[in-house]
Amino acid sequence: MTATDTELQPRVKGLTRRQKRRVSRGAQYVVFVAAVVALAVTADWGRLKNQFAQWDIARQMFPDVITLALKNTVLYTVSGFVVGLALGMIVALMRLSSVGPYRWLAGIYIEIFRGLPALLIFIFIGVAVPLAFPGTEIVGGTYGKVALALGLVAAAYMAETIRAGIQAVPKGQMEAARSLGFSPARAMVSIIIPQAFRIILPPLTNELVLLFKDSSLVLFLGVTLEERELSKYGRDLASTTANSTPILVAGLCYLLITIPLGFVVRRMEAKAQEAVK
Repeated sequence: MTATDTELQPRVKGLTRRQKRRVSRGAQYVVFVAAVVALAVTADWGRLKNQFAQWDIARQMFPDVITLALKNTVLYTVSGFVVGLALGMIVALMRLSSVGPYRWLAGIYIEIFRGLPALLIFIFIGVAVPLAFPGTEIVGGTYGKVALALGLVAAAYMAETIRAGIQAVPKGQMEAARSLGFSPARAMVSIIIPQAFRIILPPLTNELVLLFKDSSLVLFLGVTLEERELSKYGRDLASTTANSTPILVAGLCYLLITIPLGFVVRRMEAKAQEAVK
């Protein structure tokens, strides 16, 4: 058998790995295109347009959908993120503490609030807290309740993210700071935590996106017309007009925030990977 025959033998028996990958990729494209075409052909676009794309109804939503609903959604999200970040930092430091009870309390908090649905936390803040402490009002009214509920949920996730970021900082950074006369607390605040935040900035931004969507649970706290966020605003108008166009517009407003934030997260992750390389 000649050398040429030996080279041709794998091709006679079957496709090469590269050819198999090309065939597999082509088959996936064909299946995808066929599914899209099938959906496009079988869907009743007329009924969808009548139910979700009534321009007259959508036009009536402006500017309130931006100046009221979207504004409230952003305020709820930002306030919840600030509370969650502050509480998450405290829980993360407790988790890393050399004091046993601190670590146990932090661990219990994280397991409970990561395991419970956010909806139950909102109901707890709206119902259980007033029953447990009669006459007590949470500062900020509805905004304060939402900030607390979102913050309690977010802190459990942020605490683990911050803890991982702190542990990712080389131990030599702490040793160098101590050799320069820094106390452990000052070294943590001035040296370790700033470096940790550069590491965990992408996942924290991703947590902000999740909080933006979780803010829709504010309706379970009972809100006034001026305190409605996007989901509540869209649902109320959909009930009034007997049409789902307001829900679609509210969803598009969510995308105005989440898509740019998602792009920012991807850019930060790419830069972090380049820095590692």
